[in-house]
Amino acid sequence: MSMEIGGSVQPGFERVREAFAQNFSEHGDVGAACCIYRDGHPVVDIWGGLADPSTGRRWQRDTLQLVFSAAKGPTAVCIHRLAEEGRLDIDAPIARYWPEFAAAGKQHITTRMVLTHRAGLAAVAGDLTLEQVLAWDPVVAAIAAQPPEWEPDTAHGYHARSFGWILGEIIRRISGDSPGRHLARTICGPLGLDYWVGLPTAEIGRCARLLPPDAAHSAAALLGASSLTARVMSGPSGLFGYNEMWNRPDVLMAEMPSSNGVGSARALAKLYAACCDEVDGIRLLQPATLEAASRVASRGPDLVVLVETCFGLGFSLPPMLGAGVGPRAFGHPGAGGSLAFADPEPNVAFAYVTNRMRFDPAGDPRVTGLVRALYDCTR
Repeated sequence: MSMEIGGSVQPGFERVREAFAQNFSEHGDVGAACCIYRDGHPVVDIWGGLADPSTGRRWQRDTLQLVFSAAKGPTAVCIHRLAEEGRLDIDAPIARYWPEFAAAGKQHITTRMVLTHRAGLAAVAGDLTLEQVLAWDPVVAAIAAQPPEWEPDTAHGYHARSFGWILGEIIRRISGDSPGRHLARTICGPLGLDYWVGLPTAEIGRCARLLPPDAAHSAAALLGASSLTARVMSGPSGLFGYNEMWNRPDVLMAEMPSSNGVGSARALAKLYAACCDEVDGIRLLQPATLEAASRVASRGPDLVVLVETCFGLGFSLPPMLGAGVGPRAFGHPGAGGSLAFADPEPNVAFAYVTNRMRFDPAGDPRVTGLVRALYDCTR
């Protein structure tokens, strides 16, 4: 039986629909969506499969998906817009905006260091419960009290979760809004995006059910619970793994700007398109800001993920976006398969979201096939 693919594809982009269908027939996708903008206009907006295989609920046009670290991109856009407005200097000490942050030798750490994962605060110290982490104030207080793991700005290590809490607290101190409310008020609301950090109760029923991988070897099991990698990827307090916890309403409704963004492929593609072009009368970032944010700011051995990584200012850069992505692209992947990015060279914005998590050391064939199809269609 052939997979029913909903949505539309503009002439010239049919190869993307074919690759999307192949993800179901050959690569085990269960429910997913893909959206592509070119020159500020949508050219692909497709979805298919099951949002919840346990009930048979189908993936619809308005289905939402948890995208894990793909949330870092929208959070970075909020920071850059505050800088454009003159309300934030990313080279000033964070303590200018958040005085408590200066404790324990952090008085010189800047927002730029957090954006580039060079702040030395990759792991959150302290013994926290999940309820405390979801409540916001206890976890940011723990970060404010702790010393850096390494001398800030001397090396980089992926700030998997702390990135969002630190930048989110900066947003809160400057704007007076929680980071999720600020994002909704300044970006998602004006652009009409179905994307949230802190999912409203009324939207829970639209969420696809996350399907954790059959076997995920934790960093703690591989490297030891005390390793920096384990403390970052499983922390704080070893609370996090890729499991059913992420389907809990309280986890989806909390604000974790690094890791619990929930939305549609359409929303993420439109957001990235609006970083590069005027979309619906709105351009999110000025050209100079975009150029600076998408330029290599830190590249080399990563103290957390233990391979070479490459970051701009808040964005992952190639090769971190996967095989086939153009050299000027910027964006962010999410654990288990989701990906969102823009590439100014062919002037495209791309997003793919999926509910079936998988981890492929050689690269996820689902997103690789879609990306290759995209670039084939733009040559």
